Amino acid sequence: MATPREGESIQIHSYKHNGHIHRVWDETIVLKGTNNIVIGGNDHTIVTESDGRTWITREPAICYFHAKQWFNVIGMLRTDGIYYYCNISSPFVYDQEALKYIDYDLDIKVFPDMSYILLDEDEYEQHSKKMHYPEVIDKILWRNVDHLIHLIRHRQGPFSPNFVNKWYKKYLTHRG
Repeated sequence: MATPREGESIQIHSYKHNGHIHRVWDETIVLKGTNNIVIGGNDHTIVTESDGRTWITREPAICYFHAKQWFNVIGMLRTDGIYYYCNISSPFVYDQEALKYIDYDLDIKVFPDMSYILLDEDEYEQHSKKMHYPEVIDKILWRNVDHLIHLIRHRQGPFSPNFVNKWYKKYLTHRG
């Protein structure tokens, strides 16, 4: 597998289990790129939905992807604190076209006080039936929901107190 280079601008492609494109982030600057971890930063980047609609992100964000974990985390820097949006997803792959992953519908939104809510369980149930998620995938995904909640509660990994701020400072050096 290719590895994105620090300072490189990449796209992020999110797919659904059936292989259809879900969402594309036009530009993210790689802050760290290894075989296992990609950390990126973006701000006011264009996002294209599967139906062709576009929108622009409203605030700076630090994105955390892991090649062996079934989730990714976006830390959004807002005036009232850092909000996290966690996608339950396949591990990422990078193929020089883009960083790619499968979005499995379940999301966890984390607030600046580290309280959180699990989102889109109904969407998960619908897509699980429609796209025939295998039982083994279902078990992996729910195990990763539990692991993510553990990281949130213990402020570990991308939820560590200085994680987002540290990488945001590095993002600013690349942005110029």
